[in-house]
Amino acid sequence: MDMRQHEQHTQSGPHERHERHERNGHDGHRVGATSWPMAAQATLHCLTGCAIGEVAGMAIGTALAWHNVPTMVLAIVLAFVFGYSLTMRGVLRAGLGLRSALRVALAADTVSITIMELADNATIAVFPGAMDATLSDALFWLSLALSFVVAFLVTTPVNRWMIGRGKGHAVVHQYH
Repeated sequence: MDMRQHEQHTQSGPHERHERHERNGHDGHRVGATSWPMAAQATLHCLTGCAIGEVAGMAIGTALAWHNVPTMVLAIVLAFVFGYSLTMRGVLRAGLGLRSALRVALAADTVSITIMELADNATIAVFPGAMDATLSDALFWLSLALSFVVAFLVTTPVNRWMIGRGKGHAVVHQYH
């Protein structure tokens, strides 16, 4: 920072400095500077955990002949568990304690997983016959695969927006 910039910085009031910080983004990130590939990578990371949980929950519920609502609830719960677990695994490897790793995972993934779950479960709910398909039906697997594609397409722009503001998956980047 040259002398003139330093004088402007120290002479401006706290409100002006806050506005300048808001324009420039959080922690030096420019708003909107996040690349699509970075957002897609964050979404794929999140989708991996969600998919493991979704498939496990749907498979368990379907195999046990549960009704649709308990099966979907189990799938959603497991999607969150596996989504958070994958993030925590990397953060724990970076040396964070369990409690801090959980806080990072919650901050990094909650919005992304929530949107992903809303998108993929809505897709399955409106896909004709998907709610009644069994594990041996191609429709079960086709509708599940389509729901993941929809979830990815809906969630990637949200992740891009959040990462560009230093939120969501951006809180994990310092631990990679």
